[in-house]
Amino acid sequence: MCPHAPSRVPISIWIIEDSEQYRETVRDLIDNETDFSCAATFSTAEGLFEHLNEHYPPDVLLMDIGLPGMNGIEAVARLKGSVATRTTEVIMLTIHEDNDRILNAIAAGAAGYLSKSVSRADLIRGIREVLVGGAAMTPLVARRVLGLFTHQHAPRWNYDLTDREKDVLRGLVDAKSKKRIARDLDLSPHTVDTHVRNVYAKLHVNNAKGAVSTALRERLI
Repeated sequence: MCPHAPSRVPISIWIIEDSEQYRETVRDLIDNETDFSCAATFSTAEGLFEHLNEHYPPDVLLMDIGLPGMNGIEAVARLKGSVATRTTEVIMLTIHEDNDRILNAIAAGAAGYLSKSVSRADLIRGIREVLVGGAAMTPLVARRVLGLFTHQHAPRWNYDLTDREKDVLRGLVDAKSKKRIARDLDLSPHTVDTHVRNVYAKLHVNNAKGAVSTALRERLI
């Protein structure tokens, strides 16, 4: 008899959302994915932090911004300020798409910012995107973020990015896949991979999330 193949540990995802109906809807969606598991949900950030006192943090947190008590942005900042939870990826789920909330969430350390009206497929896609180092944003939010920096001053530091590297970086900020960037810029996937590696090296980052964060912070595009 052949031995059983080892089972893969599912990706742990928690939800912090004060609407019970929406919370359970998202929980069911996550649990329907064979490699995802939603082991805990909370209606407040305070409940989350109490739970973290006795449990290992999850791989991903889906966080509402408008929580009662401690709001979502404050909670993200606290999570990212702790060594124990620093590697947990946080995606904001919200009905708010105004500039201040978007920037504050990103500055606090959120890896994604998605509208609650996003489709189920796009929500799952966003979770998978942050798990590989990407940034989960709807096209509207991505364009808003870019627009906030369009008329700002020149970059604070010269990273010596070429025009083509800036084009590729702009694609990363827009949350595009490397395949989509290659198609949009009429480049081969191999060439895009080379540009991405060069961008990472010049920005001193290791993944797309780091590149996007630096691009926005330093106003590189």
